[in-house]
Amino acid sequence: MTTPELALRSLARTRASLDGADVTYWWSGSVYSWAPDEPYERLFGFEGVNVARLVHDAEDGPGSYRLLSREAAFYLDPVTGEILETWRDLPVVHIWNDPVNQKWRPFPVPTTDLDGQVCFSLEIPLAYPSPLPAAQYPEHSAGDTYRALELFQFFTHRADLAGPAPGVPATMSWTRMSPWVPWMARGGRPGGLAYHCRGRKLDAYTEVPERTRAHIAEHHPQFARAPRKWSEPNETSWTYFRKLNPPA
Repeated sequence: MTTPELALRSLARTRASLDGADVTYWWSGSVYSWAPDEPYERLFGFEGVNVARLVHDAEDGPGSYRLLSREAAFYLDPVTGEILETWRDLPVVHIWNDPVNQKWRPFPVPTTDLDGQVCFSLEIPLAYPSPLPAAQYPEHSAGDTYRALELFQFFTHRADLAGPAPGVPATMSWTRMSPWVPWMARGGRPGGLAYHCRGRKLDAYTEVPERTRAHIAEHHPQFARAPRKWSEPNETSWTYFRKLNPPA
């Protein structure tokens, strides 16, 4: 019988590695627009990297983990796949989220058996006060409450989980429904974005595509490694935009 502690341990081995080593996930996909009475449109390609490591902290309780990570992701030209600098004459603000940390305590991890594979599902509805209040950011805020839906799936083979390795090979999918990102300057216009991506756990950061590694090295080289220490709060596209554009 699987307990919440064992289920979380299996997720931890799939998402990262129990030995505290840096683990890189790479993903790619598309970003679509959606709005009432308008056709869906593929606005961007999308590519991202997350580098994470697990640490154990006694104060969190037995069977608990802290995931320390940072992630970079880039909006791409939907035809050429090149990293965009502008979109419709607006400067593109790519994703530089540092940190993206999580505290994991044992819980009944949603798990699906797929005939030799195991799928861990994390479905996260979000609603909290927006870092960009509409009164301060009328052109860049969709409202005073940030609302989004994050849907993750991590797939691994049951035979790998049965082995002794601290981390196991895995693939993943990620879908997000969110408001328009702030740099698109769409204010309170109805609608938003749908992100649809898939990726895998790499054997090493050097497996990230060369173009993407070069872009990270040029702009924010620390994103090639996971954070060394816990910090909070987490960074998001909305808090990062606010740092770049503080209120008057």
